[in-house]
Amino acid sequence: MKKNKFLIFKPPKSAMQSGLENSKKWCLTNKDVNESFISSKYCWNGSSNPEKQIKLFFDDLDSAINFAKKNNYNFEIVKPNHKILVKKSYAENFIKKI
Repeated sequence: MKKNKFLIFKPPKSAMQSGLENSKKWCLTNKDVNESFISSKYCWNGSSNPEKQIKLFFDDLDSAINFAKKNNYNFEIVKPNHKILVKKSYAENFIKKI
């Protein structure tokens, strides 16, 4: 029996929203990428791995790791890169630069 590899990561912030609400949780997904195929009749994309669509979300990293260990999953953790936020004021656009 083949054991699947899983990936634990924090999803990035959506480019369509300015908020960070959906990027606070940790996600566990299947890492294996199987070949996809296109149906000749309907031109739909298919895959031989139905588990690649499953995503589980956890509030913190420890609960995601505990879940993966409890189910004997091989997993890899990807730590998020932290972005440095620089506070800017709209008035700075109109200040003369020397």
